[in-house]
Amino acid sequence: MNQFTLPVWVVAAAKSATNILIGNKFRDKERIDLPNKEESISVPISSSALLDNGKRSLAVSHCQSGLPLDITRGVEIWAYIQLSKGSFQSKGKVQNGFPDWLDFHAGYGVGKFQSSDQPCISQFARDLLCINLYPLLPKGSSIKVEIILPEGKDRASKTSNEAFGVVDGLSLIGTQAEVQISASPDQLKNCKEILHHKCSEAKFDGCLTFVIGENGMDLALKHGLPANQIIKTGNWLGPLLVAAAENGVKKLLLFGYHGKLIKLSGGVFHTHHHLADGRIEILTSLAFREGISFDLIELISKSTSVENALLTLEVNNPVAVSLIWSRMAKEIEKKSISYVNRYLSSSMEIGSVLFDRKRQIRWAGFEGLKQINSFGLILKR
Repeated sequence: MNQFTLPVWVVAAAKSATNILIGNKFRDKERIDLPNKEESISVPISSSALLDNGKRSLAVSHCQSGLPLDITRGVEIWAYIQLSKGSFQSKGKVQNGFPDWLDFHAGYGVGKFQSSDQPCISQFARDLLCINLYPLLPKGSSIKVEIILPEGKDRASKTSNEAFGVVDGLSLIGTQAEVQISASPDQLKNCKEILHHKCSEAKFDGCLTFVIGENGMDLALKHGLPANQIIKTGNWLGPLLVAAAENGVKKLLLFGYHGKLIKLSGGVFHTHHHLADGRIEILTSLAFREGISFDLIELISKSTSVENALLTLEVNNPVAVSLIWSRMAKEIEKKSISYVNRYLSSSMEIGSVLFDRKRQIRWAGFEGLKQINSFGLILKR
């Protein structure tokens, strides 16, 4: 089965459309070259055709991640291609991070950063486009690439994209071609191997940071957390906490979006939403333990999501929100330590730092506050 990330299917469609435009025959599979001299892969294409009397072309592919519950599974991708003449093909970069010969447009259904209106596309995806399209360009030509995901906006409404400042569609993010299954045992095994390797290095000082997913990684790096101490985890946080203690970690920071880490405050240590949810119930419990009024607790219990509940509370009672965030961060630290001590006796210190849908760090537990301040990022209670 072709288990590739969304950027691979996007690039395959773009390459197919480019081939048609320069006069090559349609092929139902495109050979996609990968960065770092990895072996190329074969990616199926649904269709491709010339438009506007041969001035433009369109190719269609369908993302197949191989995961039944993946939000991008089956997403249709349209790639429109147009060539222009001019003095291009230099190695200079333009503002959007592409070479000046590649004019990339995020069409309908492709996610954009709300703060800048720039497309949410990873460096891997950019590199993939450049590697595969540049060899096809006629000399002295530039290429305009517009990507449209007809179902992208609807699919994105079922994700946490807005929690990371991404609106209007699906992100073209990813750091590799093959799909990583965040809820699979293989992903847990890979994370354990990375953890063991980091802890075995001579320069290891006993400190690590766990982040969940690409967005958590991006935000951690932007806030200046040491890259050599960061591990991007999947959803198997419980076993990884134990593995960290087993490998001699002294200080561990859990850095993430509240929609994931809230589960830890309720004692749920596998965070994939298809395996365990209960976030509204956990939030309701946290509010009750903080003595929030019954009316507000009822409002929380009837909310459609944690984010909606907190946004509503911010309007009605910002003090209550602050109390709940504080309780949430403290419970994450407390429950995490208790989880580890079920399996082994450990003095590992676990801190938590939470951010919201606006990519703003909202709160930290007592230990999280100490650790984040030690990195030079000053937070106050």
